Amino acid sequence: MSIRILIADDHTILRQGVRALLEGQGDFEVVGEAGDGRVAVHLAFERKPDVIIMDITMPDLNGIEAARQILAHAPQTRLLFLSMHSDKRFVTRVMHAGAAGYLLKDCVGDELVSAIHQVVAGRTYVSRGVAGATDAAIGATTDPSAQPPTEVLTPREREVLQLLAEGRSTKGIAFHLKVSAKTVETHRLRIMRKLEIFTVAELTKYAIREGLTTPET
Repeated sequence: MSIRILIADDHTILRQGVRALLEGQGDFEVVGEAGDGRVAVHLAFERKPDVIIMDITMPDLNGIEAARQILAHAPQTRLLFLSMHSDKRFVTRVMHAGAAGYLLKDCVGDELVSAIHQVVAGRTYVSRGVAGATDAAIGATTDPSAQPPTEVLTPREREVLQLLAEGRSTKGIAFHLKVSAKTVETHRLRIMRKLEIFTVAELTKYAIREGLTTPET
């Protein structure tokens, strides 16, 4: 029986490359592609993949928030992050979100294939290319102090923070999230107080540093 896989990354060329690699194997079936986290959540519910290969930094809804939403409704799904971030703090963040594995984007194809098989078998896989990654993966699930600063925010506040950092207006965010502009403004004020950051410019820098978005988004 084939392993059903969803690929979520905002770079079309990378998605196509991963798809071609996996479809060249005998036991993988790619059931969909997503260019942002919100589409990934929708396709995860609709197509019920066994494994989702997910980037961290994606527009609209980043991979970590998408992972939380997916696993809240489909906890059996195995999340394997494929990221450019080699800092072990990102491993900690994805493990907090419930991920089963973490790979760097410069990994070779054989490693990706092996990682998929390992997470499907119920094991955790972390790329050897991340210094201290194994300790980070273990610590993420056992040490409450390992939580990143963004964990002080609610899921909705993290969504609003990302959309603010991507240049959306209060009205634009309200329309996108189907809430009132006043609600968005309340979230913004709470974010600033919790993070002790009081300008949108500094919030944007913070969101980029934490991998919630990129300067190109």
